[in-house]
Amino acid sequence: MENEFLPDVLPTNPMDTAIRWFADARAGAVQPNPDAMVLASVGTDGKPSARVVLCRHVDANGYVVFYTNYESRKGRELTQHPRAAGVVHWDTMHRQIRFEGAVVRSPASESDAYFARRALASRIGAWGSKQSQPLASREALAMQVAHAAQRFGIAPDAQQGEVPRPPHWGGFRLWLDAVELWVEGPGRIHDRAVWRRELRPRDQISYDATAWSGTRLNP
Repeated sequence: MENEFLPDVLPTNPMDTAIRWFADARAGAVQPNPDAMVLASVGTDGKPSARVVLCRHVDANGYVVFYTNYESRKGRELTQHPRAAGVVHWDTMHRQIRFEGAVVRSPASESDAYFARRALASRIGAWGSKQSQPLASREALAMQVAHAAQRFGIAPDAQQGEVPRPPHWGGFRLWLDAVELWVEGPGRIHDRAVWRRELRPRDQISYDATAWSGTRLNP
């Protein structure tokens, strides 16, 4: 697709553009894995780690949602140090978004609703995998998953079944205090702008925020 640079007068709110870009990426089959987001966290030892998660929701209020095992390395790091950074890069669309902000757990009802929409095998796997923990072999993992299926009376060839959400699995909301939009330019003269705001905790799952302030950046 043809590059669409940011307007000379930057939008007051970057979320409208971010939501539109995600919609563009998800439309058709031009961009593989349009929801893939590299998520960076940091442990109590100050060492950073990064991995790819799926960005499942971009909210106009200024947060993005992803799901994981709360007992995994990233889950523990985000609980201990509740800040994160993320980047989504759509190479075929010549666009990129960087996110930074505070992390809170999603409401249980939101995690329940999403988990119920997952494929049966994925729901069983959430119970069977002790994510990020040492594993003796692939066979041992298969046995863990099989035991999880048996626990809920799911036959090996079943396509449907009732599997509740594990208490150690659910969503995170990354509340954004910085958003950077990037458009690839010729000769590596890219178009970049960053928006920042201040967050103030409202309750356990949400924040109040100041207005966004945008600044164009050198590429």
